[in-house]
Amino acid sequence: MAHTPRVLFVCVHNAGRSQMAAGLLRAMAGDRIEARTAGSEPADALNPVAVAAMAEIGIDISGARPVALTDDAVGLADVVVTMGCGEVCPYFPGISYRDWVLSDPAGQPIEVVRGIREHLRILIGNLIAELVPVPTR
Repeated sequence: MAHTPRVLFVCVHNAGRSQMAAGLLRAMAGDRIEARTAGSEPADALNPVAVAAMAEIGIDISGARPVALTDDAVGLADVVVTMGCGEVCPYFPGISYRDWVLSDPAGQPIEVVRGIREHLRILIGNLIAELVPVPTR
């Protein structure tokens, strides 16, 4: 059985960008890639505008909860994608790290969050193509 790649999305509050990215990855990759999230300073709840922006495209992230970033979470990942959390993410040799530069949706109107969602959709598509390429014949 093939290994299922594990991706950890990390942002400061784990309430917007990382949750949106995980929702998109789950929707676009299905069970081909495992998505997890964490935050360096997790919020108490998800950003409601991020939840609404995702609901517009049929992805429900309302059941997700912000969680704290741990060494264990990083150590279990094949790829760690950071989004504006700076140097707080622990480094483990052998894990692939990416830093995606995206605006923070906190306090932003839905129009701005839609733009973040669409930027994430492109980045997620590229990540899927890299991690589980379609075999050529």
